[in-house]
Amino acid sequence: MSSTLRTIRQWSSWKKALFYFTVLTFLTSSFLFLTSPGGKIRQWLAETVITTQHRSWAWIFVGAEQRDLMVKRLQDFNEEAAREKQDSSLIKIRNRQAKARSIDELIKVEDISGKFWQGKKMYVFDPKTIRVMTPPKSGEGERITAMVKRTGAVAGVNGGGFDDPEGLGNGFAAFGAIISGGEVIYTDQDGSIAQHIVGFTKEGILVVGKYNIFELRDMGISEAVSFHPRLIANGKPLITSGDGGWGRGPRTAVGQKADGTVIFIVIDGRQAHSVGATLKEVQDLLLEEGCINAGNLDGGASSELVVDGELLTKPSSRYGERRLPNAFLVYDDPTSVKADRVWDGIDKIDAGGSYDHPDFLREQAEKRAKQQQNPTPPAKTDTDKTKTKTDTKPESNKPAANKPETNETGKTGTGKGESAKSGGNAAKDPGTEKPPASGTGSNGTGTADPGKPSGGQGNTPPPTGTGSGSVTPNGGNSGQGGTGSGSTGSGSTQGSGAAGGSGNGSTGTVPNSPAGTSAPGTGSGAPAKTTDKSADTTAPAPTPTPTTQQNQTQTPSQSASGTTAPPAKTP
Repeated sequence: MSSTLRTIRQWSSWKKALFYFTVLTFLTSSFLFLTSPGGKIRQWLAETVITTQHRSWAWIFVGAEQRDLMVKRLQDFNEEAAREKQDSSLIKIRNRQAKARSIDELIKVEDISGKFWQGKKMYVFDPKTIRVMTPPKSGEGERITAMVKRTGAVAGVNGGGFDDPEGLGNGFAAFGAIISGGEVIYTDQDGSIAQHIVGFTKEGILVVGKYNIFELRDMGISEAVSFHPRLIANGKPLITSGDGGWGRGPRTAVGQKADGTVIFIVIDGRQAHSVGATLKEVQDLLLEEGCINAGNLDGGASSELVVDGELLTKPSSRYGERRLPNAFLVYDDPTSVKADRVWDGIDKIDAGGSYDHPDFLREQAEKRAKQQQNPTPPAKTDTDKTKTKTDTKPESNKPAANKPETNETGKTGTGKGESAKSGGNAAKDPGTEKPPASGTGSNGTGTADPGKPSGGQGNTPPPTGTGSGSVTPNGGNSGQGGTGSGSTGSGSTQGSGAAGGSGNGSTGTVPNSPAGTSAPGTGSGAPAKTTDKSADTTAPAPTPTPTTQQNQTQTPSQSASGTTAPPAKTP
C-alpha cells in the first residue's frame, strides 16, 4: 500500500487529477446506481431535467423507458388536475377604491425562503388591477422592467410559456392563449380546443383549469395566459404524494384567497444562493396563505418579479432578464392601458435562437475582437524547423560526392550505377546546396559496386539521381556507368564533359546545364527515396543556371509519378 502511495505521489499533476477523477466517478456512479438513496437522487435529477428545455436528456439518469413513463405521468397529472370545475362562489371580492392609490395600497412584497431556496411573495389586494400585457412590436418579446416602465405599471410578474430554442429564444412564440381586456390577443389552437388557462374574470376571480375559448368568453374571462399544472382547486391541494414530479427549479405561481387577495410567488433557482423549489413546496406555501385556487406559471429562467421598474429577483437566465411574450402587470387604473395585438396577420412565427439573440451575438463579437487583439502565435511547423536547420547548418568540407542528394520530387528514385571519377576530394561549389563532384581523370569503367577509375585513384560512391550518369565539372570524360535499378528521376550535367550511364528500365532525361550537354539515360525499379544524412531534413534540388547559346531552353523534367520536378537553385 505504501509503495502504491509513493508511486502516486511521483505522478505528474495531470495524471493525479485523472486518477482522482476516475475514482470519484466510480464511487459516485456506484452510489447513484447501486443504492436506494442514489436511486431517489437520480429520479429527482430526471424530474428536474424533464421540466426544462432539455427533456430528452433525462434518460442519462433513469434510462429512456423510465423517462418516457415519467413524462406520461406528468401529463396525466396535468390533465387530472385541470378536470374539476371551479366553484366561483368560494371567492368573495371586496370592493376597493378605484383610483389614486399608492403602491403600498395596491401591493405588498415580502421575502420568503426555504431549505433550498429564496424568493419573493407579492400580495395584490385588488385583483381587478391585474392586466395581461404584451410586447409593443412584432417579432420579439419584451423584458418586464421595460414593460412596466413603458405602460406605467406598479409591478409585474412573468406569465405564460413560449417556445425557447437553445434557451435563447426571442420571446415571441407564445404557447396557448393570451387574453387581455376581454380580447383574445393570441391563440395557437382552434377556439374549440381546450387549453390550460390561468386567468381572471372581469370581477377579479382567479380561474385555473382547462377550457376552450368559447367557454372562457362565457365565463367572462378578462385576462389569461396558458400554463400548468393546477395546484389548488376549490380549497383542496392537488399534489398529495411526492413533490409534484418537477424536481427543483425557479418557480412562479399565483393563488387567490377567499377575500379576493391575489398572491404571486416567485422563487429563484439554479443558482448557488437558491437551488429552487418543488411544486409541492409552492403549493404548501399558498395553502398556508389560505388560497382557494392556485396555478403554476412559467418558471425556469423566466421567473422574475419587478416592482416600480426594479427587478427584485435574480433570474437564472444566461443574460439576466429575458424577453417574454406576456406578463401579469398591476395598475392603479388598468382601463387606461391596452395590450398590443402584435400577432395579428402573422401566419408563421420565428421563435429565434442563438443566430439572432442580441446578447449572444454581442458576446461572440467581443470574443472575436479579443482574439484579433491577442492572436495566438502559430506553432512552429516541421517546415519552419527544416528551414532553420538547413539555413543555420555550417558548411562542411566533406566531399559532396560521398553524400547522395535528396530527390525533392519525393517519388523519384535513384539508380545504383557508378560514375568513375578521378582526382582528389570533391570541392564545395559556392552558392549551391549540394556540391557537384570535381576532378579530372581519364576514361575508366564503373561497376555496380564502387569501381576503380583509370587515370587516378578517387572516391566513387553511388551518385543520386536517375539511371543516367552525371558529369563532373571541368573534368574529363567519365567512365561507363554500371547498371542499377531505380525509378525515373532527373539529374543535371554541370561543366564540360560527356554524359554516360545506363540502366535497365524506363527512360529519364538529364536537362542541360551551363557548359555541358545532356544525354538520355535509363533506369527502372521501385521508387526509392534517398536521404541526405548531412542534414536533418530534405534538401531542395539545385536550380539549373541559365543556358548558353549552345544549349536549348530548359524545361523541367517529368518524374515517374507524373509530377514536374522543381527547378534547382542557381549558385
